[in-house]
Amino acid sequence: MKKIPRKKPSPRVALLIESSRSYGRELLMGIAEYVRIHGPWSIEFEEGNPLDQLPEWFGREKWDGILARVNTPDMAKALRRKGVPVIDLSASLPESAFPQIRSDEDAVGRLAAEHLMERGFKQFAFCGYNGTDWSDARRDSFERRVAGAGLACQGFENPRAMPPPSATDYEEHGERHERDLICWLKTLPKPCGLMACNDARARQVLNCCREAGVSVPDEVAIIGVDKDEIFCELCDMPLSSVILNTQQIGFKAAELLSSMMTGECTEPGPIAVQPLGVMARQSTDVLAIDDRHIAAALRQIREHACDGLDVETLLKTTPLSRSVLERRFSQFIGSSPKAEILRVRLDRVCQLLAGSSLPLAEVAGKTGFEHPEYMSRLFKKKMGMTPGEFRKSTRAKERKALGYTTE
Repeated sequence: MKKIPRKKPSPRVALLIESSRSYGRELLMGIAEYVRIHGPWSIEFEEGNPLDQLPEWFGREKWDGILARVNTPDMAKALRRKGVPVIDLSASLPESAFPQIRSDEDAVGRLAAEHLMERGFKQFAFCGYNGTDWSDARRDSFERRVAGAGLACQGFENPRAMPPPSATDYEEHGERHERDLICWLKTLPKPCGLMACNDARARQVLNCCREAGVSVPDEVAIIGVDKDEIFCELCDMPLSSVILNTQQIGFKAAELLSSMMTGECTEPGPIAVQPLGVMARQSTDVLAIDDRHIAAALRQIREHACDGLDVETLLKTTPLSRSVLERRFSQFIGSSPKAEILRVRLDRVCQLLAGSSLPLAEVAGKTGFEHPEYMSRLFKKKMGMTPGEFRKSTRAKERKALGYTTE
């Protein structure tokens, strides 16, 4: 009788990654996708935030590999004592000596700067958590890109000492000392394009602008990082954000750990994953122009285009005649008021198609179109494809960018 070979046991892998924020959840999704395709693994992880203190279960088990966000020297020492392959998905401790996979922070800062420069800003600012590796790297890149265009950038320097590195201490410190941030925002030259180091900081800046009486995006346009849907969409004003390829970071980390656990790969140098682009929302939906009447008209279009605003209604809110309004729009915007209203509506159509499963009739109703058929005709004329084709294409591109299969 032929002997059946024993099944090789699945590798035991510990995930020390927080799931309380979208960044950690996206990492976990990327890891899960790798395991689904190339596993199985026997995985242990803990919901919430295990970054500040190793969970009790971690010390009771023997692991074949570890995927972790290594944020403190004590955590790095504890992981080294395990004597197994470890991949660091935080890269905030250069001395950890683990293989590191992270976002390309230089590309993150550059994308944010170029997004704001495309909107005509000549004055810039950065607000982060001074002393954190990833925040400082994004600040330096942002400032380099701005300086490369011959422009200047002001950085927020918190006068109060920052806490030692820890998972959420920086954000809590920032919240306790918002008065300093409010005073700084009041001193910024206006109009100004501001990058925040992440969406949590961007949300805080937005709230402080409201407290300071600073208009967003007309006086200060704000862009964050992470595309954290909770932070970006539940603000008073939806936040623009640089889209990190976080699931791909998780996927690549799992792929590298697998190779190291089987001895196929020695420890490589740091790996940087390119961001996917910018999700433009209302917090940067502005053009920095000096004509206050055109700026006011653009603000009306931005806020009410999807409510059915037309040129006749717009003329009631401005002291300009139709011919002057259209001439100045052509001068500053390069299009007519009617075309700008349509652009804002169709941009919102694109957002709803890409980010929701709403039927076309509801998309039309939410974007100021009385008839979905008319919306579809205009959409195809501008985009070269139907709304349905656009929705399908967008989702396919997202999966391809993340390195996923279609199975």
